[in-house]
Amino acid sequence: MRTRVLLAVAAGVLAAQCALADASEDFHTLLDEAWEFYLAENPMVASRAGDRRYNTEWRDRSLDAIQRRHLQRRDFLRRVYAIDKTALSEADQLNYELFRRDLQQHVDAHQFNGYLMPFSQRGGVQNLDSQASYLRFDTVGDFADWLARLDKIDTVIDHTIDIANRGIEEGFVLPRVLMERIPDQIAVQLVEEGADSPFYRTFETMPDAIGTKDQERLRAAAINTIEDTVVPAYRKLARYFEKTYLPATRESFGLSSLPNGSAWYEFLARTFTTTPMTPDEIHRTGLEEVKRIRKEMQQIIDELEFDGDFQDFLTFLRTDPQFYYDNPDDLYEAYLATSKRIDPELVKLFGTLPRMPYGVKPIPDAIAPDTTTAYYSRPAADGSRAGIYWVNLYRPEVRPKYEIEVLSVHEAMPGHHLQLAIQQELGNMPDFRRYSGFTAFVEGWGLYSESLGYDLGLYKDPYSRFGALTYDMWRAVRLVVDTGIHYKGWTRQQAIDFFKDNAAKTEHDIVNEIDRYIVMPGQALAYKIGQLKILSLRANAEAALGDDFDVREFHDALLGAGALPLDILQRRMDDWIAEQLAARSPD
Repeated sequence: MRTRVLLAVAAGVLAAQCALADASEDFHTLLDEAWEFYLAENPMVASRAGDRRYNTEWRDRSLDAIQRRHLQRRDFLRRVYAIDKTALSEADQLNYELFRRDLQQHVDAHQFNGYLMPFSQRGGVQNLDSQASYLRFDTVGDFADWLARLDKIDTVIDHTIDIANRGIEEGFVLPRVLMERIPDQIAVQLVEEGADSPFYRTFETMPDAIGTKDQERLRAAAINTIEDTVVPAYRKLARYFEKTYLPATRESFGLSSLPNGSAWYEFLARTFTTTPMTPDEIHRTGLEEVKRIRKEMQQIIDELEFDGDFQDFLTFLRTDPQFYYDNPDDLYEAYLATSKRIDPELVKLFGTLPRMPYGVKPIPDAIAPDTTTAYYSRPAADGSRAGIYWVNLYRPEVRPKYEIEVLSVHEAMPGHHLQLAIQQELGNMPDFRRYSGFTAFVEGWGLYSESLGYDLGLYKDPYSRFGALTYDMWRAVRLVVDTGIHYKGWTRQQAIDFFKDNAAKTEHDIVNEIDRYIVMPGQALAYKIGQLKILSLRANAEAALGDDFDVREFHDALLGAGALPLDILQRRMDDWIAEQLAARSPD
């Protein structure tokens, strides 16, 4: 009898092990297939990551391709649900949950038809030349691949026009006030001589390892491709945009004016914040944060003994020449100097720092007038390109000195570069997690990082402190104006006025920001919601651990699993606190 029981137990254990092995194999096979599909469907992403297999291709923007990607994601999702999550290891259960969420969000998003609005004043098909800045150009093959891409731009533009036409037919068009910026952006491409094209800049300087004859041949080929293919394609786009698309654009601004727009925005709010918060709840949170930060700003104004009210002080900051550089070069040098001051201080706050460095570069001239103050691009996966902190040098007279420190902390170190580079360098993590993320975590970390500037020796004068508060206020304002525009029927001017009344940013920046929220609904909600969650997690840890709280260990734990949805991040940090308490308690 005893033998039978033992044999039965052994058989049960073996069956469980087999089930675990089968589930694990099925899941990892699915992850590999999905990642390969993602790279094949996103050639530029692959190229930027250092995978050269698709270096001659652009993303297929046709309506057929969009439907193909949707159906494939649905199939992946079906296969995910067919896998027994409980049969996976603990690590793979987390991978399973994140993979399932990502797929479900893409599948659910398809119903709202956002793909039918293919244009943005912040960049797109009108300035594909900017993509070259993310690529390697070391060999003749690299330049030849880029030429092959250029030769296919007419197809990209044809597909974009097809999508836009479908959008017009179904009532999905972008606001006119934003689209009026795009003809000037297209016009940059309409050169008479190929050597004057933004696409030719890539060929102006080549590595010494490429021989003179090859350089001459590649430059000649570039001029021919630009003049024969690229420029005619953009002339076609210019005619279409001005004669067909622009007249069809809408006067309204918010997503709620589009078919099923309110439900769409509710979906985006949940997606970008990774919370169940409604737009109304987010709006109220924003108003509360604006009130809190406004009080702190007033304390600094009082400290300075400024003769005037809050609005007078904002006007003073926006107009006094002492707060601005006279030329782009001095502004650029200030960004560089700030970054150099920050880097040596990071060991105070982090046990783990990324191996990959970052650089500071000016935003390309073609898009600088219509984009924001700065942004960041992650390093190449193969280590061939560092992270890049892009800074806007257009009109230095509207770029305040008191913003430089807080902006650098957010975009570079210890903000986006530190978080994203560490994520890429984490071992034993599926590629879909290594190279992607959840906006609420990524941008929440960036905003939280701004508060670390005090520990890094920044914000030493009242104006820099006010600048830090201005950036915090900026993200609080976002909660109010983004929900206001897309859910509560606010006008563009209403949003601009609310921004101007509460933040010291210049009018040029404010207008660009508001226009960004209009064309990217819901994305701006992620920053403040993510920051509030991280601040809450830190407060919980400090309260639970008391004198044993170590900020370096806290940050390492927070960043140690890459970007996570906020609910899963909460569970992770609760477990970390429990582990810390257990390790410190006597046996």
